[in-house]
Amino acid sequence: MSYVGIVISLVFINNIALNLLLGVCVSLDATRRLASALTLGVAVAVVSSLAALLTWAIQHLILAPLGIVFLQTVVFVLLAGALALLLEGMATRFPLGRGASLDLPVALVAANSAVFGITLIAVRADYDPLGSLLAGLGAGGGFLLVLLLLSLIREKLEAEWIPRPLRGLPITFITLGLMALAFAAFDKGLLANLMGR
Repeated sequence: MSYVGIVISLVFINNIALNLLLGVCVSLDATRRLASALTLGVAVAVVSSLAALLTWAIQHLILAPLGIVFLQTVVFVLLAGALALLLEGMATRFPLGRGASLDLPVALVAANSAVFGITLIAVRADYDPLGSLLAGLGAGGGFLLVLLLLSLIREKLEAEWIPRPLRGLPITFITLGLMALAFAAFDKGLLANLMGR
């Protein structure tokens, strides 16, 4: 698959939040405000692209040559956690402003499942280093896109009348389901037609 195909596939077809249901719990809380959704989405995109590239290096330069691939899960979980802690430390050192404040420890722990999932996707697809970086960036970008769209839709829903039983979490789940159906329109056949195969 080409590099463009990798990115399009992970943004739309195999979206980690809508298709693989990774990091959905954090999207419910972070999408209450657009600034929080943007902050967390960019953080996950950065961490996931770094994690995908680092896991490629660890897999191909350390684990496979030493014959200890069975430690892959433990190493990748520790790497995702370490990158999340590094990002949290950077965020506390360089605050992003009042509007973008977010409970980073809780959000990043929840987003670790998304980052860990991205690392496994990149390693199991056996991409090269650039492909792994683009896979992490595409998956993180897809997660960012879902957070931004959900945040914008939730802002609009607050101004609309919604029946009492559907207010809050139920309408958010319905919205996520409809977004998943919309993203399902992007399938592998469409990707093959776009890429000219």
